[in-house]
Amino acid sequence: MRKGADEQGGGTGGTESGAGLSRRGFLKTTGTLTVAGLGSGLLAACTGPSSSPGPASGGGKSLRILQWSHFIPAYDKWFDGFAKKWGDDNGVRVTVDHIDNADIPARSAAEINAGQGHDLIEWIVPPSSLEPSVLDVSDVVQQAVSKHGEQISYCKASSFNPTTNRYYGFCHTWTPDPGDYRKSLWEPVGLPNGPSTWQELLEGGTMVKQRSKIPVGIGMSQEVDSNMVARALIWSYGGSIQDANQNVVINSPEVIDAVDYMAKLFKQAMTDEIFSWTAASNNQGLIAGRLSYIVNSISAYRSAQGSNPDVANDIFFVPALKGPSGKALAGEHVVRSYIIPKFSKQADTAKQFLLYLADHSSDVAQNSRLYDFPAFKTSAAWQQLPGWLDNDPFKSQPANKLQLLKDAESWSTNVGFPGPSNAAESEVFNTFVLPNMMAAAAKGTPAKEAVAKAETQVKTIFAKWRKQGLVGGNA
Repeated sequence: MRKGADEQGGGTGGTESGAGLSRRGFLKTTGTLTVAGLGSGLLAACTGPSSSPGPASGGGKSLRILQWSHFIPAYDKWFDGFAKKWGDDNGVRVTVDHIDNADIPARSAAEINAGQGHDLIEWIVPPSSLEPSVLDVSDVVQQAVSKHGEQISYCKASSFNPTTNRYYGFCHTWTPDPGDYRKSLWEPVGLPNGPSTWQELLEGGTMVKQRSKIPVGIGMSQEVDSNMVARALIWSYGGSIQDANQNVVINSPEVIDAVDYMAKLFKQAMTDEIFSWTAASNNQGLIAGRLSYIVNSISAYRSAQGSNPDVANDIFFVPALKGPSGKALAGEHVVRSYIIPKFSKQADTAKQFLLYLADHSSDVAQNSRLYDFPAFKTSAAWQQLPGWLDNDPFKSQPANKLQLLKDAESWSTNVGFPGPSNAAESEVFNTFVLPNMMAAAAKGTPAKEAVAKAETQVKTIFAKWRKQGLVGGNA
C-alpha cells in the first residue's frame, strides 16, 4: 500500500516515540484543536498538512484511509495488505496513508476544513471534539454488536456522547495500561511480585532507590503517560474530574489526598527528570535499567524483547494499584477509533470496511503482538485472547508473563470516568491540567492549592463545551 509523504522515518519500533514528533507533540496538537473548537473556524490555530489530499482519481468505488504509524510496526505491514485485499475482493480501490500519530489531529482538522480528504481517519485517543464534523456511526456499532457482542463499556464511553446520543467514532480496540517493573530490583525489598497498592509502591520504591539508586518512573510532565497515571492514582483514591452526570467534582478530599501522595512519592522515590519527560522517556529508562517501575502498555517490553532480551526477561507486570479506598483502576493506554468526516462521498463503503475489520479482530490482536485488545465481547479475538496470554505466541519468558492481562477489563476504564470521554474531558487531558497539578504539588505547592487551581481551569473548560451542547451536567 502507498504510504503518505508525511511518514518520513516510518514507525516507532515498538516504543512510543518516533524519529519525528512524539506522543507528547501529538497531544499538544490535539489540545490546540480542542481549544480552537471544531464548530467554528476549525483551523483557527492550526497549520495545514505538508501535502493537501485531493479527491481520488478514476472511476468506480474508492476508499482512502488515514491512520497513525502503529507502535508495533508489524501491524502496519499486515494492515496494508489486509485493506488492499478487501478492496480487490469488493471492487474498491483502497489507499492507506500512515503518518506519525502526532500529526493526526492537525491533518484531520485540515481535511475537514477543506471539505475533502480521507474517508476514514483513525485516532488513538477519543476524538470527542470532532463530533460536529463527523458522521454518526451508530448503525455500524449496532451491527458490530449484533454480530460480535456487547461493546466494552469504556470503549463505548470513548466513542459515544450520551448528551447528543451519537457515536462520533467506531472504537474497535483498546490497550491495557499495567505497571511494568524490574523483578530483580523488587525481590531484595521483599516484593518479588511487584507492588499491589500505591502504598507498597511508595514504601518499596523508596527502598529500591535507597538500595540501588534506581528510582520509580512516574511522570509529571506534559505527555500522555503522565496524564494516564495521574488519573489512575486519583480514581484509586476514590476521586475523579467529573461525576457520572458530567458535573465537575475535582476539588474533593480524595483528589487532594492523591495529589499529596504523588508529592511524597516524588520526594522519596523519584528524581526531577520526571518533570521534563516525553512519552518515550519511561520506556527508555526501563529498558536501559535506569527505572524500577513505570505505568505503560506492553510496547516497552516488546521493544526490549528485540533490543535487550536480558532486560525483557526481567520485566514483569502488575495490574492497577489499589488505593486507600480499595479501588484499583487504570486508563486505557490507547483506545483506537475511526471517524468518517461528513465530507466523505464513500461513507457506505467506509462502514462496510469497518464491519469487515471488526470481523477480523483476532488478526488485529495477533499482528499487534497482543498490544490491541478487542472492543466487542464475543469477537474472535476475545475468545482466543486468554489462551494467547497464558502462552504468549511471541516468546515471553516465562510463557505466561502476560497472564495478568486476562482480567484487565476489570481494572481498566476510560478518560472521563465515571462519566464519558466528552469534549471537556478531552481538553482537560490535552492541556495537561492533571500532570501540571501533580507537578506543582511535588515542587512544593500545597495539595489543596494545586487542586483548587486545577478546579478553576476545569470548570472553565466544562462551561465552554456545555454551552455548545456537547457536555451534560450543570455544575
